[in-house]
Amino acid sequence: MSTDFKTLTVKKYPRLPGRKTHESRYWRKFKSPIVVKEFAAVSSIHFSETNPYDFAVTASTRVQIYSSKTHQVKKTISRFKDVAYSGTIRADGRLVVAGDATGLIQIFDVGSRAILRTFRDHRHPVHVAKFSSDKTQILSASDDKTVRIWDMPSETPVTIFTGHEDYIRAGMVSHDNPHLILSGSYDQTVKLWDMRTQGCVMTMNHGAPVEAIDMFPDGGVVVAAGGPNLKVFDILAGGRPMHSLSNHQKTVTSLCFDNSYSRLLTGSLDHHVKVYNVQDYSVVHSVKYPAPVMSVALSPDDTHLVAGMAGGLLSIRQRVVKTPEVQTRRAQEEQARGGSYKYFVRGQKTAGEGDITVESQKKRRLREYDRYLKAFQYGNALDACLRTNQPAVTTVSLIQELIHRDGLKQALAGRDDNTLEPLTQFLVRNINNPRYTALLVDVSTVVIDMYSAVLGQSPLIDELFLRLRTKVKAEIAFQKQLLAVVGSMEMLFAKSTSTSASIASHNELASSAPASASTVPSPSASASASTI
Repeated sequence: MSTDFKTLTVKKYPRLPGRKTHESRYWRKFKSPIVVKEFAAVSSIHFSETNPYDFAVTASTRVQIYSSKTHQVKKTISRFKDVAYSGTIRADGRLVVAGDATGLIQIFDVGSRAILRTFRDHRHPVHVAKFSSDKTQILSASDDKTVRIWDMPSETPVTIFTGHEDYIRAGMVSHDNPHLILSGSYDQTVKLWDMRTQGCVMTMNHGAPVEAIDMFPDGGVVVAAGGPNLKVFDILAGGRPMHSLSNHQKTVTSLCFDNSYSRLLTGSLDHHVKVYNVQDYSVVHSVKYPAPVMSVALSPDDTHLVAGMAGGLLSIRQRVVKTPEVQTRRAQEEQARGGSYKYFVRGQKTAGEGDITVESQKKRRLREYDRYLKAFQYGNALDACLRTNQPAVTTVSLIQELIHRDGLKQALAGRDDNTLEPLTQFLVRNINNPRYTALLVDVSTVVIDMYSAVLGQSPLIDELFLRLRTKVKAEIAFQKQLLAVVGSMEMLFAKSTSTSASIASHNELASSAPASASTVPSPSASASASTI
């Protein structure tokens, strides 16, 4: 009758709490930053929503289209007479719209860079120029305090919203409803406009000049940035402020969401980009840049983090995506697209009701030291563990297993200088590790008892034993110093506790004594005072 061999169980020690969390490890994967020098401050970054997710960078009098694969400039659009703002790529990736400091708005073809449409009614700089969700209209917001909706084919304004009392520097069309427009102004307000009523339907007070706004996909919650503060408003509750955050030291200039809308990213003039968890709006990660951050954007597939700075620097960080994640994303995209191969073969490889599935069992391959343990060759198992440079915890677990089997002396016996060297080196390296000290001290004692008679015959082994002795003596001296420090601290704590108790008892006696006797100090009070 045969039973399955139980492999070596590696002992797990409690981990000390560390500063690295799952969240920080994820955001630290955005590494190997590529820094590009632009001609002026990078005022806007916008990613295309279609693969391969190229992005538009607006700086000085040009809009440049960068490749997300090569991180090089693919197209340069420089048909502006003044500083350009808000270069935005349409959802299909074919058109780009941007405004400039003269009030001009232009639409370009990404492939040919030709000017397709021009809108001229604004008389002041246009800092917001975006495509509507229906792809045939343009949203613009200007320093002339107006918000306009343009019809692309006719190049005429469909709606003009007036109501702000200062420059408008932020705006967007609702993802959920193309009739709802959101705008933020330096008059410290965020306004919600409705094209059906041709007017403002809600005003939210931010308390500082609004620099950036964004909205959740369902259109019920708005996030606004102004000054060093973020405010979250609930539109369904009449614009009631839900959260007010102040985690930056200077003005927040831009914000964006990740693909799942579970994380919010903010860029600020304090050189930092902070990541918030939208569940409780706590800061889960922070990235520091060498200059004030003017714009920040995250790619739709969450693989590129791009930040533009005031000095003209453009930082591109990329996260390496593992193959399973890519395959999962591709499978989801193909499943959603009708007419693909996976669409027609869907469900063919799944078991139905009443089907019998046979579980396949893969043959386990034992590690080398497990094979020797199975054959009761304890010395070879220990040598295999030391020879293959296994983690220290694995070797310690093997030694513990040998002790349980009463095979430690068998594993240590019959060694020459070549086989005794790796074992002694392991003891020297790990004997002062608090997790292994108790066990390795016992092993060292056994080794010394077994091989003390042959010391002096091998210079290498003699040197290793001297190093082991020196390390143990240093550890003992350190422990003595540590105990002395602990004793001194305990004396100080005891002294402070007794002093506090005597002061408290003195105050209690003084408060309970008659008023006539309170002017005469008692002997106990004098003693307490002298002690203090």
